[in-house]
Amino acid sequence: MAARKDGLEEGRFRIRPGAPKSRPGARSSRLVSQVLKEVSRAGATASGNKGMRPASTFGRGRVASGIAGQRLGRNARRVVIKSRFVVLRKAGARSVSTHLRYIERDGTTRDGQKGRAYGADTDTADLQAFEERGKGDRHQFRFIVSVEDAGELEDLRDYTRTLMARMAVDLETRLDWVAVDHWDTDNPHTHVVLRGRSDEGRGADLVIAPDYMAHGMRRRASELATEWLGPRTELEMRQSQQREVDQQRWTGLDRQLQRQAVADVVDLTERPGRIQGPLGTPRLNLLRARLQRLETMALAERLDAHRWRLLPRMEQTLTAMGERGDILRTMHRAMKGEQRELVTEPPTDVPVLGRIAAKGLDGELHDKPYLVVDGIDGRAHYLRLQANTDLAELTVGGIVEGKPQALERAVDRTVLDLAREGIYTTAHHRAQLLQAGDRDPQATVAVHVRRLEALRRKGVVERVADGVWAVPPDLLQKVQQLGAQKVAGHAVELRSYLPLEQQIHAVGSTWLDRGLVVSGSPQPAAQGFGAQVQEAMSRRVDFLVGEGLAERRGQRVILARDLLMTLRDRELAVVGQQLQREMGRTWRSVRDGETVSGVYRQSVQLASGRFAMLDDGTGFCLVPWRPVIEPHIGKQIQAVIKTGVVSWDFGKHRGASL
Repeated sequence: MAARKDGLEEGRFRIRPGAPKSRPGARSSRLVSQVLKEVSRAGATASGNKGMRPASTFGRGRVASGIAGQRLGRNARRVVIKSRFVVLRKAGARSVSTHLRYIERDGTTRDGQKGRAYGADTDTADLQAFEERGKGDRHQFRFIVSVEDAGELEDLRDYTRTLMARMAVDLETRLDWVAVDHWDTDNPHTHVVLRGRSDEGRGADLVIAPDYMAHGMRRRASELATEWLGPRTELEMRQSQQREVDQQRWTGLDRQLQRQAVADVVDLTERPGRIQGPLGTPRLNLLRARLQRLETMALAERLDAHRWRLLPRMEQTLTAMGERGDILRTMHRAMKGEQRELVTEPPTDVPVLGRIAAKGLDGELHDKPYLVVDGIDGRAHYLRLQANTDLAELTVGGIVEGKPQALERAVDRTVLDLAREGIYTTAHHRAQLLQAGDRDPQATVAVHVRRLEALRRKGVVERVADGVWAVPPDLLQKVQQLGAQKVAGHAVELRSYLPLEQQIHAVGSTWLDRGLVVSGSPQPAAQGFGAQVQEAMSRRVDFLVGEGLAERRGQRVILARDLLMTLRDRELAVVGQQLQREMGRTWRSVRDGETVSGVYRQSVQLASGRFAMLDDGTGFCLVPWRPVIEPHIGKQIQAVIKTGVVSWDFGKHRGASL
């Protein structure tokens, strides 16, 4: 080897990259996980030539994705498939049950009845059993299959079963799946939930090639639809494309314009080879018509007779317009002809109070819950909820309040004020409360300790010893940042599970009663649902007068003292006696200021709110429920009730104090 003039041998220094190092912060994703995430977001690139080596090199179906659709022509039936790869550990404990309940919801069949799940060999699939079989699965696949001409299929179930059978051949394994057909939209479609487990041996993770997910499955579905319905005629294709010209959404015409654009400029000068479309000049005319429509929408700019410039963010704008159109159609269906001003993007920092007109999952494929709320302000609101919201707890017709997310709590500021040199102690806090004359300092301190524990789990504060906490000086700012990291959306609270009409004569403390008693309650408008609330309040007053709990003096209404507590106690007495007969155990009422304990058995939804049943083995009581106790069902807990407010203690207690 020849030596260089500087005395170093040529090629002596070689670059040897080391293994990738982890960066500070969240744990870095593995390469495969990153690839799957990007494929899910944008779709895989199709394989080059059909029948050649597919683009993806891992997962089942990579060979089939290359040969699928070889016989498809330009007149093949069109099918849209939306897919989602769900890692169950990250999706949350209730993700599967929430999704399965949603796709089998009411009003999805041809006659408006509840959807019915089916499988490969049954018309009545057991969704609970399907969920149990998938308890140990790492992941799950969810699909929406929408055939353009699904209304012409004789049986959508048979089509889905045949498609899944062909997929099983492509993936070379048996598939465990359930599906529900939906006929409640303009385009009938099918929801398919597929377990992420193959049948080899004891069952291995089912990994599907990205290319098959993005293209192969759609081609198989298109082949099948074309076999069953026959190829599209020239007239059908032209009508389908003509409908896209005026649509306010991202269309196939827009995709072709985007592909043909050079430096964002589309040239439609009619020259041989200029337009690569199946219909030649007619296709050129459709593109020209679409550009003229985009020009009126301020998304394209005409340069001369044959050239247009596509404006930036055209795709994002059209996609957003399509989503808004879907939301408006959803709201119109929910309001059932009632005239309302529709609010599609209500600010999350303004509360919304009203009746649940509809609920569901935004986009249907993703677990992004939403509510359509008929507000007391006379308007209808589309509320995007936090991802962990359980829609099963929110009944259509019930009263809810969408509240801004509280990023900072009063206890946070108290902790910061009491900290000395960055240290908060429960002993110092208790002494301060005693000096201020607090009647139950221990309960107050316990509230602050629970908040500190929650912040400790998120790495905001540090527990030095029992009752001693290290608090950063920028606590409030860190809490704000922590809240900002949460998924955007309204936090909702159920104010009453009873519809408005049922509250008028209900035995119990209803939402209408609280509106009559509590000063500063939001006042209903004189139109829309607000007018209905005003009428219901007037009828509720008539009911209370008949019960001796209110008196009319001209235009004034005099309510009985402690009205809410009286109504609540009446309802608890009725329900308690009923449960006593059913359970064979003694019901006992709870006095204010009393401490009770027992095993949390279940919760009961009443007109006065939701109550937890605490059972000591011989008797039980009903205590106002809070979400914090739900993980402790079947366990011994203790509650202290003061002026209707409950403080919970989840430590171990000897004996019961019912």
